[in-house]
Amino acid sequence: MVSGRPTSAAELLARVVIEAGGDASQAPTDSGLRALGGVPLSSRTATGDLALVSVAAVALAAGIDLTRVDPVRVAVAYRSDRYLEVGGTPPPVWAPLSGFWASADGWVRTHGNYPHHARALRTALDLDDRAGAEAVARTLETLHTAEAVRRISEAGGLAVAVRPEDRAADEALRRTPVVDVAITEAIGRRRGKDRRLPSPGAAGQAPLAGVRVLDLTRVIAGPVCTRTLALLGADVLRIDPPHLPELPWQHLDTGHGKRTALLDARGAALHDLLETADAVVLGYRPAALERLGLSPDALAARYPGLLVAQLSAWGTSHPERAGFDSLVQAESGIALIEGDGGRPGALPAQALDHSAGYLLAAALTQLLRHRDGHSRVVRTSLRRIAAELLGMPRTPRASALPEVDASGHLARFDVDGETIVTAAPALPGLAFDAPHGWGTDAPHW
Repeated sequence: MVSGRPTSAAELLARVVIEAGGDASQAPTDSGLRALGGVPLSSRTATGDLALVSVAAVALAAGIDLTRVDPVRVAVAYRSDRYLEVGGTPPPVWAPLSGFWASADGWVRTHGNYPHHARALRTALDLDDRAGAEAVARTLETLHTAEAVRRISEAGGLAVAVRPEDRAADEALRRTPVVDVAITEAIGRRRGKDRRLPSPGAAGQAPLAGVRVLDLTRVIAGPVCTRTLALLGADVLRIDPPHLPELPWQHLDTGHGKRTALLDARGAALHDLLETADAVVLGYRPAALERLGLSPDALAARYPGLLVAQLSAWGTSHPERAGFDSLVQAESGIALIEGDGGRPGALPAQALDHSAGYLLAAALTQLLRHRDGHSRVVRTSLRRIAAELLGMPRTPRASALPEVDASGHLARFDVDGETIVTAAPALPGLAFDAPHGWGTDAPHW
């Protein structure tokens, strides 16, 4: 909010442009944004405006004509998991143990898409390995919310209480940057820094041609950020730990244009990659990065000139907390705002994830195109994005919007002999390269 009133889309866009060091005079007014049309994402909160601002911020940073942004394509991109097909079949996006559950005194939101989180949830509730949603529901309705969340969290699972919004906490968050850019003292060229020339042809004309980005992210927000950088011409290499498989469909939905390799982050090989990277994007819990010696401040000091971007669910003030978009929606109050009849609801897309990814990509694009030799640390979190959404205008009820025709906003690829259908890029005039199979590339530039 601005001076106690809801923040308009144009005000938010100008703010994020300034935070990244861009020229706010290039950002459109409210009427200019309205002329693009509304993004058809039906909700009580301003999800469509947040989506439009997030994509527009990248377009401005990359020098792309904003008037070409298609609001329908933005909506399809934000709801990409709804349109994904693998071998002609939509994958199961939500696992049975992910959802809202009535407790003895309220509601609990769990996330069990990853097998290790589902196992921890069953363990916490004293259920066997085959227990399904009905058994979880029966158990949780006997527990008070705080007890359920405590037990699941202590077992290594993911659960939060569904809470009303905390206006004071949100206002405090909104007094901090949406995307925080901090300059460090480190400046200069690294020993052995191997700068590549832009590649020939069309890719060489892309805004980020010749830029190397190391991707240490998972799930949605971080991969959306790095997918966007790849779309703009960057050479993006995603690194995952060998012992922690990614959900196959999730990687295919956000892996476009990137190479993907498996590597133990504790070895010297990762630091060899960092030595000649221009930027690194971090998506693991802040405390986990600290234990690995990969905290943003440590990396910026060790590799002068490196841009370090960090995404987290809850922000750096909660370094040990893991989280997902759906959990942040539930704990921040969004779920109750979007619910009906006393039952919590959800945004029409995982908009906190997507917006965090696009806004971080916008800041990195601006900084990479105007480098001055300084290292910088760029941060945002899903909780910070949630606070911004909660400070934007609302409507008493979600508008009834017709289902969009996505047929003209999809892309098709062959990945390892299988046909993959995904959403096309939200940015106009660009086309995705095919995603690679997860972990199938070599871990080198």
